[in-house]
Amino acid sequence: MDIDFRLRLRFWGVRGSIATPQPDNLGFGGNTTCLEIRLPNNEIVIIDGGTGLRYLGLSLMQEFADQKLSLRILMTHFHWDHIQGIPFFAPLYVPGNEVAFYSEHPGEQLRETLEGQMSSPYFPVRFEHMAARRSFVQMPPDLRVGGATIRAFQMNHPQGASGYRIECDGAVIVHASDLEHGDAKFEKILLDHAQNADVLIYDAQYTPDEYESKIGWGHSTWVEAVRIAHAATVKKLVLFHHDPGHDDQFMKALVEQARKHFENTEAAMQGREISL
Repeated sequence: MDIDFRLRLRFWGVRGSIATPQPDNLGFGGNTTCLEIRLPNNEIVIIDGGTGLRYLGLSLMQEFADQKLSLRILMTHFHWDHIQGIPFFAPLYVPGNEVAFYSEHPGEQLRETLEGQMSSPYFPVRFEHMAARRSFVQMPPDLRVGGATIRAFQMNHPQGASGYRIECDGAVIVHASDLEHGDAKFEKILLDHAQNADVLIYDAQYTPDEYESKIGWGHSTWVEAVRIAHAATVKKLVLFHHDPGHDDQFMKALVEQARKHFENTEAAMQGREISL
């Protein structure tokens, strides 16, 4: 296996709010949020469990067909678009696999929250009946995974959400979704954690015009994304958490507009890999 990287990022789900599998969205992707970060020692860190998690699970089952898996899933928060893939994550059904869930909440609260969406009458299999060994961990100030350090930070979102800064051998990926701009306290926290990142993944669900009727919904715009990218001197900006109503043509135009203000901008695309 090629291990000539410090961090490797792959997008398995890029959509916000609800999955949108219609043909005119498939260029960028219709699954809700899920990211895989691979470390040089082949350890795997996952951010969020939207519908993209199902496809990641199938890929991992094929890649590690004769091996037991030890996985870490970092939860940003628990709105539906970030947890709907968990009941369909194949590694959770395999005895001997280990899956650790992390969040800002105490472990018991985290467990109860994830159990909720699989309780009757919402799902036929209860969470506690999954065969893999599961653990529920409140994020420490610095989580060490192999050679990587992961720091969580708070973001401005209804009911709260966590961003993550992942560092490994000088490479830095910052995940900042879901968040709403406009709060000075949270912006300072974001800027402190996004400083000099190689890749900043930023919530850009709305256009500025759309945002006017969505104030308080917990999301941001591409205009704010490029502003933060400049302020934090990041190298690459990745727009993320695409609105269900933004098809491929809309997204292409949005990226072109953003690049006029921050040249090294792209929109997250399902299946896209970025190696550092």
